[in-house]
Amino acid sequence: MSLRLDLLRHGETEYGGGLRGSLDDALTDLGWQQMRSAVNEAGPWDRIISSPLQRCARFAEELAARLALPLRLEPDLQELHFGDWEGRSAAQLMETDADGLGRFWADPYGFTPPNAEPVADFSARVRGAVERLRLAHEGEHVLLICHGGVMKLLLAQARGLPREQLLQVEVGHGGLFALEVDAGCILKER
Repeated sequence: MSLRLDLLRHGETEYGGGLRGSLDDALTDLGWQQMRSAVNEAGPWDRIISSPLQRCARFAEELAARLALPLRLEPDLQELHFGDWEGRSAAQLMETDADGLGRFWADPYGFTPPNAEPVADFSARVRGAVERLRLAHEGEHVLLICHGGVMKLLLAQARGLPREQLLQVEVGHGGLFALEVDAGCILKER
């Protein structure tokens, strides 16, 4: 039996773009609106699981209360930690570490930014969390509120993309995608 998993990316944050990673930015008014609009005609869900970072968790708390659904915060669904690149934009990195940024974009599994979490470790962490969700909530429809990196990882795997194409997956603020998770964390888009 499988798990139906809807992935919702947080909305726009106070500090805007760049590599936010483990930084705990709050949503802007537009960010709240993006998320509310995304779920307006979606569901119904059996439960909500969220990253504990406030750009995800505050909306998850509001939605769970409004829909009277159980909510759990899952630390393993936090965004990739970008190390020394946290909070920096691509434009800033082009000025200070263009070679590293180019290598990361070309092969995120093969190049790790300074003091960052390797993408292979991030992948294992996220996939482990998703497999635990499948085992605990098989047959359910779950809303997972998370980050662009988490969603790119899961969507790239569901689409069978080579690992070098991970960062080419497009996931906008408030983006909502539907997956099915089978045993062994086999992912399919619905």
